This record gives sequence, structure tokens and C-alpha cells, in this order.
Amino acid sequence: MKHQIVPTTIILFGATGDLSQRKLFPSLYHLYIYNKLPSNFCIVGTSRKDLTDHDFRQMIKESISKKSFDFTHLDEFLTHLYYSQQDVLSEESYIKLNQKVNDLESKYDIPQNRIFYLALAPKLFNDVTDFLDSSGLTTVKGYKRLIVEKPFGDSLNSAIQLNNEISTTFKEHEIFRIDHYLGKDMIQNIEVIRFANSIFEPLWNNHYISNIQITAAESIGVLDRASYYDQSGALKDMFQNHLLQIVALLAMEPPISLSSEDIRNEKVKALKSIKLPTKQQVLSDYIRGQYDSGNISDESVKSYREEDGISNTSNTDTFIAAKIMIDNFRWAGVPFYIRTGKRMKEKSTRIVIEFKEVPLNLYYQSEEKLDSNLLIINVQPEERIEFTLNAKHYSEGMSTKPVKLHYDLVQDQEYHPFDAYESLLYDCLLGDSTNFTHFDELIASWNLVDCIHDVWQQHKPSFPNYRAGSQGPRQSELLLSKDGFAWWENN
Repeated sequence: MKHQIVPTTIILFGATGDLSQRKLFPSLYHLYIYNKLPSNFCIVGTSRKDLTDHDFRQMIKESISKKSFDFTHLDEFLTHLYYSQQDVLSEESYIKLNQKVNDLESKYDIPQNRIFYLALAPKLFNDVTDFLDSSGLTTVKGYKRLIVEKPFGDSLNSAIQLNNEISTTFKEHEIFRIDHYLGKDMIQNIEVIRFANSIFEPLWNNHYISNIQITAAESIGVLDRASYYDQSGALKDMFQNHLLQIVALLAMEPPISLSSEDIRNEKVKALKSIKLPTKQQVLSDYIRGQYDSGNISDESVKSYREEDGISNTSNTDTFIAAKIMIDNFRWAGVPFYIRTGKRMKEKSTRIVIEFKEVPLNLYYQSEEKLDSNLLIINVQPEERIEFTLNAKHYSEGMSTKPVKLHYDLVQDQEYHPFDAYESLLYDCLLGDSTNFTHFDELIASWNLVDCIHDVWQQHKPSFPNYRAGSQGPRQSELLLSKDGFAWWENN
């Protein structure tokens, strides 16, 4: 299915908040620079603040000016921005907003195509979507689309309830649940590496792959997200969405086409194939941690329990390492190891596919092992694809050494770096939901997360159990070593 951009109105709730100022408006301006916005468009920001259109434009101008952009077209872009003060719990505010939107659509000749972006707390989603409906904002001649941020629920039951609430106004194909990891170039490259290269897909199974490792390490702490993070932890903040989405892309079967529906169907099948762990398996294969004080980049940092807004008795997990098994014909017996945490040694998101050893080691026989063949996808901070293979060492005899073939994205002269939000906003304008999360994917991921969380709730952890600046608890190393593997680190 071919997608195209048509004249559109973007209505952004929470327009003066941190996400909007730091990510959304800079992303929209960058799209404007590269002619990725429709020729006829307007953006209406809303929040509780009492601002004029001029005040709002000045605020956005300051936010965008902090980025390293070409500002030649900034003033021109700002003329498309408007503001409406909004009490999200007052229907009168929505009626006023609807009138403003209708007037602007007449001015810009926009045939009532509307994107509603809720940069708001999920507890407000139900009220906002109800008022959007009752005020007539969603009664349109063109299309209507809803973009919502995570967290989408904090359990399976709450996710179902939240979905039922917003589904009274928006159908599933109109709901775009954003996961910014899916907007990253290297995450989207997973599909291309697999399905556009004949050398990999025939090997992409348990006959040739020994294990897969996914690491999403952060060196930062909770920053200003203490109230949210202490209720979610690493399990619900990172594992449930970002990391399980990566697992789905790595594990899914080839789709019959690249349509969003066909890709989503295969991702759902992969997530449903993840083996739900028993209580004993949760305790042995799902390692949780919480950071203690330590040193990062020669600076002392405090423990999680010493962070502002965190209880000194908090048992929230800031780290999880997991061994996931997938019960299907392709992946039976291949462990997927996942690791994510805060206050780790360095910021790094990477995927390592480790291939099995050759059947017979002709070079070292029993004395020494050959180095593993590795396919490494570096997501951040560097965007790079590496393939490690063995070649002859530059010495006498036939000894071997590992060599790397690599593609560095930033060195590609055709590459124009797009922030993940830019990519996803552009997809939504196109109506392409491929890189957004379908509700069926949420059900499958929450099923697993609830299973883990329920067992964890029955067993009090011994926190803190890893120092800031380390690679996590020692148990996470043992998770792999008991299977004969080890985490592949950046060095």
C-alpha cells in the first residue's frame, strides 16, 4: 500500500511540556526543513498556560534554537503554529478548540485531516478522547489519528481498560502507540538486514545461531522522572516495550509483504511464542537489580534510594537481565539474553547475534577455540553494523585472528540524521503504522511482564546489589556463564 502526505492539522496536547519542547517541536521543524510536512498544514498547541499565539511561538523558537539546525526557515515555520489554552477536563475548552481548528483549516485549505498527539499522563487519555468526541473535534470529513505515549497501562488489565476507553472514539487503525525505539534507524535496519540479504536469512535460526544478546545500558539515573520511574522500574519502563519490540523484530518470521498489517502479524506471533516462565524460572532467569552509589566518568554518584523523590526503602528495580526462550520451530533452544539498567558503566544500546562454532576446528582442534562469528548492530551512541569473522593472522603458519567488517552510518555521505520522533511523526503523517505498537503486541508483552512481576512481588530483593558505574549485578554474569556464554561488551 502506497502512502502519501495530505494537508493536515496537528493538535498537540501538553504543548508546553518537556517532551514537546525538547523533542516534538524540534522534530516537526526538522521535517519542515526537509520538506517532509504537507504543503498545507497547521499545528495547534494546547496546555493550561495562558499564552497568546505570539507567546507560544517565542517559546517554541527558544526550544528549537537550542538544537543544531539550519534556522533559515524557522520564522516561516513558526507562522504555522497556533495556541489554545486548554483545561482538559472542561468540555467548553474543547468546543473553543474545535472552533479555532475549523477556522484554521478554512484558512489553510485543510479538509479536516487531524492528528491528535497526547503528550499527557495516561490517566487523562479517557477524558480527553471522550471530550474530543463530544465536542465534534473527531467528527471529520478526512482522517483522524491519535498518537499516545507510553506507558500504555501498568499491567495487562490496565492496558485493556485503557484501550477500551480510547477505542470508543478511535478505531485500532487510527491509534498510533509511539515507541521511540522503533523510530531509530538501526532498529529499523533489523528487517532490512534479515530480509534483503541472502547470506543472513538462511542462517537466521537455531541451526546456526547459538544466542542473541540485547543490551540497553544507561549511565544516567532517574533525573526528574522519580515519581513515574519508582512506580514502573526497568521491567515496565524498558523491558515491556523497547526491548520486547526488538525481540519481536529479531525473532519474527518473514512477512508475506512489507505492509504494516503483515509485519505486525508476524511480530505478534513471535511475542506469543515467548515461553512464559515458571516461578522457579523467574527467580533463576530474570535478574533484577538496583544501583548503589559509585563512580561514573570519574564523578561520584549517589544510590537510587538517595535520589530526590525516592524512598530510602524503595525496592524498585533499576536493572533487569533476562533469559528468554522462544517456543517455535525456528528458535527452539536459542536463548535471547536481555539486559537493561540505569547508572551502568556507559550508555550503549546494541544487539549481538552470536553464531555457532564450526563443526570441526581444523586450526586449533582441542587446544584453542576459534573466535565466534558475530553480527553486531550498534544502535547508540554510534550507529554501526559490524560483522566479525576469522581470517589468517599475519604471521607464520595458519593461525587465525578475528577481523571486523563494518558500516558506519554517520560516515555515509547520503545519510541525513533523523531523530526517532521525526521518523515516527513522518510515518503518522503518511498513515503508516508499521513502526507503532499494535494492541495485540501489548497483550503479549504484558502477559510476560505480569508473570515476572507477580513472582517478584512475592520475594523481597536484596537491594542495592550493583554499584553505579558497573555492568550490573554479578548474577547477570552468571545468567550467561551457566550456559557457557558471556556478555559481549563494547571492547
